[in-house]
Formats: sequence, C-alpha cells, structure tokens
Amino acid sequence: MENEFIFNETVRIYDTDAEGIVHYAGYYRFFTDALEQFANERTGRMFPLINKDVWFVVVESNAKYYKSARAGDFINVGLLPKLLSKKAIRFNFSIRRDGELLCEGYIVQVAIDKDKWKAVPIPKDIIDKLLR
Repeated sequence: MENEFIFNETVRIYDTDAEGIVHYAGYYRFFTDALEQFANERTGRMFPLINKDVWFVVVESNAKYYKSARAGDFINVGLLPKLLSKKAIRFNFSIRRDGELLCEGYIVQVAIDKDKWKAVPIPKDIIDKLLR
C-alpha cells in the first residue's frame, strides 16, 4: 500500500504456545513494536510519551486472525496511520508472511494531558510527522 510503513520481525518462541504457534496476544506485540519504531523514526520521540505534557493512551484495539504464524517465521507488519479527530489517531496494521495476510487490526490512541488525564488535541507538529 502507498505510504505504508513496514516493520520486519522474526516470530520469537516467547510469542508462541507449546506447539510453536503465535498466541493471539503475540500479534499485539507485533503491532506495538511496529508502532514504536514507526513513531520513533517519524518523530524522534519514544511513543507513546510524546513530550513532557502529552501522552498517548490506547482507547480501542482490534485484531482479526486469518492464518497462524509460527516460531521462526519472518513477518512483515504494515502500518498506516489515520487521523480520526483532533484528539484521536488510529493505526491500522496488517501482518503478512511471504505476502500472505495472517492478521489485520488496529489500535486507536488518544492524546491526553498526563497530569489531568484528560483528552487534548494532538500537537500539530506530531500530526504532521505521523501523517506525512
């Protein structure tokens, strides 16, 4: 997909069950690791801690599983951000092995004032960097 960020990963044994098949929660690790690398490359900041006053918190997540990944598989995690509002951003993910879709999902995060724990507008410079 156009403008899709790709994060490459090898499935680790700790992502799997006793049969070597990725546990459903393992896919969320792949989502999170892709998001962390994406945000760091785009903003130069550790995500979700954007600055001393604004943090991002997860308010919704979803994953749909099509095929199993296994220990040792080399996977590609695609990420596409989409601004939902002045305060919320959705990160869409697709996980593929050799081009075959294994899982897709999303994480919605809201910017908050870290002291008040209230939603605030996402800083414009951050929006510009994430959506470029």
